[in-house]
Amino acid sequence: MSAKLNKDQIERFSRQIILRNIGTLGQKKILNSKVLIIGMGGLGCPVAEFLTRSGVGKLGIVDHDIVNLSNIHRQSLYDGNDLGKSKVKVAQKKLKNINSGTKVNIFNFKLDKKNFKKIIKSYDYVVDGTDNFTAKFLINDLSLKYKKFLVTGAISKFDGHIFTFNFNEKKKPCLRCFYQEETISDDILNCEYEGILGTVAGIIGTTQANEVLKKILNIGQSLNGFILIVDLLNLRFRKVKLNKRKKCRCY
Repeated sequence: MSAKLNKDQIERFSRQIILRNIGTLGQKKILNSKVLIIGMGGLGCPVAEFLTRSGVGKLGIVDHDIVNLSNIHRQSLYDGNDLGKSKVKVAQKKLKNINSGTKVNIFNFKLDKKNFKKIIKSYDYVVDGTDNFTAKFLINDLSLKYKKFLVTGAISKFDGHIFTFNFNEKKKPCLRCFYQEETISDDILNCEYEGILGTVAGIIGTTQANEVLKKILNIGQSLNGFILIVDLLNLRFRKVKLNKRKKCRCY
């Protein structure tokens, strides 16, 4: 943390450094941060892109999927030349071109409890960009177990939800306090089934990245313990308190 910023870093991040809430000390915090992004789709792409542009030191990106034509309208790191290629491999190459100073580790597998346990300990912040509740609950549960800071996003049609969970703090809710397994269906997160406007993914993903940066810098008002509900069709934004649910595993 004590190392000075070099000339390239000062110029590259100059518009951030001049912000009173960031400065050189804040930029060093960003450069030393380690963020794990799970799901490199409509949410994960803008998260990874803007964290890389901001100077995050280490990114882990997890996805087992390949790029297909229907992805391109909302998954901002991919284009027509990437069809049929591994999402994480394509993303790693493009992120390197954006900022070679960010180390990008790729995990080209479908997330499960075993492989997630192997990688989560190497990161301080976790971003959930997945589109199914099996993955979301797994990410929630292990982030809770290992006391990581988690930012979860969900999108459908013209709407988005954003949660942040600081599992270092006691008496705070988790994702299971909001979504109860017995009452939900993956259809509400399925873009193929429900549809999604591409800009919605970009706005929600970029906001997730913003929440991570705020936490790294320890600035601004936190969403911890709240849910941000965004209706982009009617431009309605609501911040709603999320209460702990009795008998939840986080209780």
